[in-house]
Amino acid sequence: CDGYVESTKPYRPYRMIYNEEQPDKSAAMRRERELKLSAGRKFLRSLIGK
Repeated sequence: CDGYVESTKPYRPYRMIYNEEQPDKSAAMRRERELKLSAGRKFLRSLIGK
């Protein structure tokens, strides 16, 4: 999060809006995929109020 990557640099500073723990890496990757789908995006948007 130091802003060294050009694709993310304009969006600094970052603010964590949601966090959830998973039992292992495969479960975390599965959950990440779920959140990137339409229903997951709606859930995340509801958290930030957009």
